[in-house]
Amino acid sequence: MVYKDRRIIHIDLDAFFASVEELLNPEIAGQPIIVGGGPGRRGVVASASYAARAYGVRSAMPTAQALRLCPQAILIPADPERYSEISDRVMALLEEYTPLVEKFSIDEAFLDVTGCERLWGAAEEIARTIQRRVKEEVGLSSSLGVAANKLLAKTASEEGKPGGLVVVSPGQEAAFLAPLPVERLWGVGPATAQRLHAFGVETIGELTHLPLDLLEREFGALGRVLYRHARGRDDSLLISHREPKSIGHEHTFARDLTTIREVQPHLLELSEKVGRRLRGHKMRGRTIAVKIRYSDFTTLTRSATLPRPTDLDQVIYHQAVEILRREWRPGMRLRLVGVRISNLTPCLPSQLDLFDQREAKLSRLNRAVDEIRERYGDGALQRASLQAPKEPLWNQMNTAKEPRREPALLG
Repeated sequence: MVYKDRRIIHIDLDAFFASVEELLNPEIAGQPIIVGGGPGRRGVVASASYAARAYGVRSAMPTAQALRLCPQAILIPADPERYSEISDRVMALLEEYTPLVEKFSIDEAFLDVTGCERLWGAAEEIARTIQRRVKEEVGLSSSLGVAANKLLAKTASEEGKPGGLVVVSPGQEAAFLAPLPVERLWGVGPATAQRLHAFGVETIGELTHLPLDLLEREFGALGRVLYRHARGRDDSLLISHREPKSIGHEHTFARDLTTIREVQPHLLELSEKVGRRLRGHKMRGRTIAVKIRYSDFTTLTRSATLPRPTDLDQVIYHQAVEILRREWRPGMRLRLVGVRISNLTPCLPSQLDLFDQREAKLSRLNRAVDEIRERYGDGALQRASLQAPKEPLWNQMNTAKEPRREPALLG
């Protein structure tokens, strides 16, 4: 079903590969950067910083040509695994605002935020919040577009690059598109643009003057698409079916933390976010990981596997605290902490026994909290106590059925 008053956000991470390299090596920030293959016969540019683009360097350009245009550029080979990791962090952030997220490519995505106003505010407010958080929490610049459909939202984000936010108000779709070059219309490649130029069409507004029968005769099925797109019409739905392999959140502190007691509230908040997303995906997980980054940027991850899958905030939190305690050393100064759960399985009905009855009570509590927060916002409810019990909650819940079993530390 396509809603009349849809609100779609498109986010595009600016010069993504090059920006990640700047993030990893701040000393090269602001300099001309080319990410791609060597200047041999097959080497091409995968990404270029805006400093390099000022010299005419573009993606898909042969590296040798790019270096002739900008000989002082810093050439860096691509690191796909690192880029995927950063991309996953951004996508996880987007999924906090709506389950309807379509990862269009490694550095861009669509979000359908129709009906999310009561929870997060107007679509423009959501977009501004996302843009700020991507900058503050991930360290990347992004461009966003807000409109009634995917076509307009993507075009709007392109208009705002780099680092901008462009909103196409309802009723202004055709006026927004009209002055843009016809090449800017989604789906118009060089060959199609050349054929449109032969009809005297230079802008999208001029394309609207061509009748539908002429466009169909000259371009076939594409002609009908051009006719609709030139008028800002696009009914395509978001494709958001993507089963997560893991779910996680992390937080960078405003100042280094030096005690476990200081870190615990952040672990609880992160665990609640992880649990809420697990329940939203109707998934449970067994392997819980805690990511720690020290003040000197040294980073490590430690994980433990539970006897059975869970989606309970309380279990995730207390296991995360136990992992942190095992790693804690006097004098530690933490700059970042993260909680992630993997080894996911779908939630399936199970036979109730004594353990399941206790688990069911916590499950009902968490889902009630989810409903209240979805209706009134995340600040509507806060837990009264952050003090962990003397032994992990998982073990407390398990004592009715079997002897105590310590989770295996995977390292």
